Formats: sequence, C-alpha cells, structure tokens
Amino acid sequence: MKSRLLLFLLLLLPAGLRAAAPDTARVGAFVISVHDINFHDKEYTVRFWLWFLYKNPEFDFTSQLDIPNAKTIEPPESIIDTVDGKAWVMLKMKCTMKENWSVQDFPFDTQHLRVQIENSILDNTVLIFDPDLKGSKFDDEEAIDGWTIRNFTVGVRDNHYDTGFGDPREGRHQQTFSQFTIDMDIERNAWGLFMKIFLGMYIAFLIAIISFTPHPSEMEPRFGLPVGGLFAAVGNKYIIDSLLPESSQFSLVDTLHALTFIAIFGTLLVSAIALKQYDNGRKELSELTNRRGARIVVTIYVVLNIIFIALAVV
Repeated sequence: MKSRLLLFLLLLLPAGLRAAAPDTARVGAFVISVHDINFHDKEYTVRFWLWFLYKNPEFDFTSQLDIPNAKTIEPPESIIDTVDGKAWVMLKMKCTMKENWSVQDFPFDTQHLRVQIENSILDNTVLIFDPDLKGSKFDDEEAIDGWTIRNFTVGVRDNHYDTGFGDPREGRHQQTFSQFTIDMDIERNAWGLFMKIFLGMYIAFLIAIISFTPHPSEMEPRFGLPVGGLFAAVGNKYIIDSLLPESSQFSLVDTLHALTFIAIFGTLLVSAIALKQYDNGRKELSELTNRRGARIVVTIYVVLNIIFIALAVV
C-alpha cells in the first residue's frame, strides 16, 4: 500500500523534478559545394555552413562536433555571436566523406548522399537537435557540376551505439545521440559521359563487323579485324574499371562490354562457318551465311544495347 502511494506521489510531481529534460539546440545547414567525387576511392568532398542556436552555456560545438561518416574533417572557420540571449554559432565546414557508391547503372546512376552530424560528448539525455527546416538549403547554382541535386532535406534522428565508450557509471553501457542529417540525391547529366567512355567500345565493334564485307574466302581480314576489335574493347573496359570501385554486382558497364565481346565472337563464328562452307565448294551458301550472320549479329547487338541502356536510364 505504501509503495503504491509513493508511486502516486511521484507521478504528481512536475516533469522537471522527476527527470531533467534535455536542452534543445536549433541546427541548420547551407551546402556550398559537393566536389571531388571519387568513385574508385569511395569518397567525395563537401563544403557547407553549419549553425547552432541554443541557451545552454556549457555547449561548445566548435570543439565537440563529430561527423561519424567523414574520412577527414578540416578545422572549421567559426563565427560566434549572441541573439536574443541565445548563443549563435556558425561553422564553415569542409569534409571528405566516405560513400559506398551504387554503380550498377553507371553512368546513368543516381546517388544518395548523407552527412551525419553529432555532438561528440553529449548524448540525447543532455542535448536534442531541432532542425532548421526553413533555413537549410543548398547553392543551386554552384553546389555541384555535372550533376543535379534532388530531394534535399535535413532532419534529426536518434543514433544508437551499443557501447558506453568505457563509461563505468550504472546504466551507461549503451548511449544514444541526437543526430542532425543532411540528405540529398544527385543525378548525373550522363549522355555526354556515356559517349566519352563507351565510344571506344562501339568503335571496336564497328571494326569487328567490317570483317563481314570481304569475301568469305579472304581469311586474314575476316579474322584479323575482329581480333583487333576485341583487344580494343578489352582495353576500353580496363580504363572504365579503373574509375569505378570494386563491386560484385554486374553493372551496365559489365553488361555492355560482355555484349560486345560476345558480338565480336559471333563475327568470328560466322566467318569460320562461311569459310568452311566455301572450302567445301558451297560458295553460294557461304555468301548467304555471311549476309544472314551479319544481320543477326548486328541486330541482336543493337537491340540488346537499347534495352539495357533504357533500363538503366529509367
């Protein structure tokens, strides 16, 4: 009976007496630029203004700031002022961010970027971020070259760590921090880049199908041209692969090059069959095989290229 009465009295106490409420800090961001996008090293650089508006004098965001998904954070330029009795801190940030790029549809890819910002010391029992939704924006003219920013948003979420970071106090074996996030999707203006990186591959295929024009009996050009085109296509793929991160997924780059390799093999196969028929004295059939084989190889190659490119664009 006494325990129930005690519980009832506790519930009647003001919330501030039962447990100290965490302080709130208003936080917003203005993205200046996203640049040095590096697919191979899985990183990019972002520059942005970050501001905080808060009352608690114990907060020090100039020294307590953490960006968990950053590779490096340069020391920020800081501006500190007071507005209506609140501390107003502005930080000019430059960070190299780590990113797991999605290259399945490269170069028609859309990437999602996220910058995660926390206080490195104060968890959500002491500090909670309040996002400045209205003031947070990006520079729509200078933010990024060759890409378009879509779905720019800022928000707040809880980031849970299954560790107390060595804190020996009771109940501190886990910690949760309030995290401010900057999210954006970037879409590439891809057709120019597509032509640049795949032009060599398509030229290699055109070189290979030129072998259909000599007579089936002319063995040297009919086999030499496709082999030369094959080496050119392989070289083109190695160049593109050097720009992309290692991935177990079969990307558009892999698909189009695989189609090119198979198509070049098809030209060699048609030439071999036509030559065999010519050597057996079946000259008319040999020429018919050459014509029909050329149409089949070129048609299938063009149609499959259109299908896979359309799927990547969509």
